[in-house]
Amino acid sequence: MKILRNITLALSALVLLGLGAIYATGNGLLLTMGWTVAFGGPSLPFDPTDVAPAPNYADTANWAALPERLGVEDRMPLGVDDPAVQDSAAVDVFFIHPTGYLAGDTWTYFMDPKSKAEENTQWMMANQASAYSSCCKIYAPRYRQANIFAYFRGDEIREQALGFAYQDVERAFQHFLQHYNQGRPFVIASHSQGTHHGTKLLAEVIDGTPLAKRLVAAYVIGGGIAQTSFADMQDITLCTSATDLGCAVHWDTYSEAVIDQPVEANIGNVCTNPLSWELNGGLASKRQHRGAVPASGQFQVELSGSLEATGVSFEPLAAPIPQMLQAQCKNGVLYVSDQTDTVFGDQGGSFGGGNYHGLDYPVFHMDIRENAKLRVETFLAQRELNAD
Repeated sequence: MKILRNITLALSALVLLGLGAIYATGNGLLLTMGWTVAFGGPSLPFDPTDVAPAPNYADTANWAALPERLGVEDRMPLGVDDPAVQDSAAVDVFFIHPTGYLAGDTWTYFMDPKSKAEENTQWMMANQASAYSSCCKIYAPRYRQANIFAYFRGDEIREQALGFAYQDVERAFQHFLQHYNQGRPFVIASHSQGTHHGTKLLAEVIDGTPLAKRLVAAYVIGGGIAQTSFADMQDITLCTSATDLGCAVHWDTYSEAVIDQPVEANIGNVCTNPLSWELNGGLASKRQHRGAVPASGQFQVELSGSLEATGVSFEPLAAPIPQMLQAQCKNGVLYVSDQTDTVFGDQGGSFGGGNYHGLDYPVFHMDIRENAKLRVETFLAQRELNAD
């Protein structure tokens, strides 16, 4: 699939540049990673028998987020007065987290709750899944995610590791449907590796089935999705406005400082402008920006060394910063105001070449939050109207 190829090209640029930041947080940690990525990671071929046992999704320990359990994903940014809805929302979100397994000698995550990878999963709950806490009950499975190094070891390893990880995601989704969702409307949300799995879930499990009628929207963000990925889908289209339903949105964020340097791997990709929610949307001004939210906690970016947890703590989310950037789609990329001299310059800013992959969620936190609420309200109102 082109999504795999695009993710690989984007991440491989790190190797060539030798410098990047993967979800670095408030302390401005940067990671020199070219040689480590090129030559580190697991040394043996992928072996589907040398893996952690399959997660049992009847065990709540295998869920990073559940609505009946208070977690960092439930937090609101400072000053946001939306009511807590985890015990009352009429809609669920199934959130698929991105890659947090960045070190280790196995191609898939070993499911250790006392590891840096687990702390990274919690970072994703606090700073990404939390964007849906105003609209939906949040369900997020832990899964045997592919090691970051799988993206650099050729097609065979990459496809094996990601395909293996997807099996967990699909099993978790089926458990979610059978034991949690109970026929309710739902949102699919994801980032990066999670978006690979989320897009596959849309195509292979949801589209062309009665589930498509319950899909409010899919926020499959970051990672490079070709527009042609949706060409063969029967029911699921690409959203073209803020209130479209049963559709998908996606973007890959870059600095507008490199707008005149097209990203070849992204040409033809889906680009939704989250300030206007238009597909391939033109320039949207800062006045349309609902607000960025600086990240809480520290993402563990080391690609080698100890795998043990470091005791990361997560402070309450900071107040939103509205009207701080403009955005426009061009050649399959979402270009935003340069963040070099802002708080976000130190927060997962650059993968090199102006790539703001780590900022796909934080700089649009309030835009995602408000739009998810709007689409849910629209879906429920339409359902009520159709029932009359």
